[in-house]
Amino acid sequence: MSKKDYYDILGVDKNASKDDIKKAFRQRAKKYHPDLNKDDPQAEEKFKEINEAYQVLSDDEARAKYDRFGHAAFEGATGGAGPFGDFFGDFSDLFDIFGSFTGGSTRRSPTKGPDISTTIDLTFEEAAFGTSKKIKYKRVTDCPKCNGNGAEPGTPIVQCPDCGGTGQIRQEVSSIFGRSVTVRPCPNCRGDGRIAKTPCSNCRGEGRTYVDEEIELDIPAGIDTGNKVIARGKGTKGEYGGPHGDLIVNIRVRPHEYFKRDGADLLLEVPITFAQAALGDEIEVRTLDGIETYKIPSGIQSGETRRIRGKGLPFLKGAGKGDLVLTVKVVTPSKLSNRERELFGELLKIQNPDADPRSPFRKFQDWLKGKD
Repeated sequence: MSKKDYYDILGVDKNASKDDIKKAFRQRAKKYHPDLNKDDPQAEEKFKEINEAYQVLSDDEARAKYDRFGHAAFEGATGGAGPFGDFFGDFSDLFDIFGSFTGGSTRRSPTKGPDISTTIDLTFEEAAFGTSKKIKYKRVTDCPKCNGNGAEPGTPIVQCPDCGGTGQIRQEVSSIFGRSVTVRPCPNCRGDGRIAKTPCSNCRGEGRTYVDEEIELDIPAGIDTGNKVIARGKGTKGEYGGPHGDLIVNIRVRPHEYFKRDGADLLLEVPITFAQAALGDEIEVRTLDGIETYKIPSGIQSGETRRIRGKGLPFLKGAGKGDLVLTVKVVTPSKLSNRERELFGELLKIQNPDADPRSPFRKFQDWLKGKD
C-alpha cells in the first residue's frame, strides 16, 4: 500500500470531482502503463500506485475515510474492510483504457502463418551443378470460394454478437479476496471480432482450406546435405490478416560412388601401381568438368595428397570453386603373372632398402637392432 498522498499521485486537489479524478486516472494510467514503458523499470510500480489511489478516491466511502484519517484508515484492513477488501475492484475504467490503445477494439494483431517443412533428395551431380525441382505438398491457404473471409459469396461479414466486436470475452470471478477479471479470446470469432453471417459452404466459415500445391524450386550449385532452401510465403495461411508462412525445403544429397566432399573441396582417391609410384606417371582423373591429365611425381607415397586448384565444387555463397584433392593409394597386386613374378623377384634381389639412412626401412632395421 502506497504511503504517498493519493491526490498528489493523481495530480488533483482535494476538492476534485469524481469526473476530474476519473479523467486524471485515465491520463496517468495511459502514461505509465507497463506495456507502453518497457524500458522504464519504475513504470509498473507507478501504475500500481495510480490504480491504488483511484480505488480509494473513486469510492465515496473510502474517500471520506481517507480525507479524515489518511492512510491509517486502511491499515490492517482485510476482507471487506475499505477498498482493499475488494482491491481488484471494478476494472471497467482500466479496460476502457486498454481499448483506447487499439481504437476501442482488442482484436488480435496479424500473425504470420506456420512454416511447412519438407525434405528432398538430390544426386551428387544435381548438388554440384544446381538444378530445378518440382515440389509437391499440401498447405492451408485462403479458401478459393470466399477468398479467405469465411462468408458465402454475396453475404456480409457482421460484428460478433458474443464479444461485441472486441474479439475478447471478459469474465469477472468473485472470491474471498475480492473480484478478479479474466480475459480470453472470443471462441465464436476466434479473436477477430467479426463473423460471417452465412458461413462459406466450401470451408464452413473457416476462411481456409487444404490445397495441393506444386512449385518449381531452383536449387543452387554447391548445396549440401543439411542446407535449406526457403520459398517465402509458400507456407500456411496467417492469422488475422497476417502473411503466409514459408516452405522450408531440407536438402539431402545422395553419396557418390567415388567422389566425397569437404565443404567446397572435392575428394577423390586415386589408385596407382608400385611402378607408377616409384617412377612417376601421367594419369587421367575425372573432375566435374570432365577428364584431365595429372602427372604423378616419382617416389610418391601411398596416402599422400595433391591438389588441383579450382576443380572442386562451387562455393554456395560467393564466387569461385574449391579444389579437387587427390589421395594416392598404392595398390598391392593380389595376383601376378609369371613374368611379373619374375621381374619382382629380380627387383627384390637388386634393391638395397638400407642404403639410404633416411629410408623407413633403414630406420626400422636400426630400431630392431637397438641402434639409436
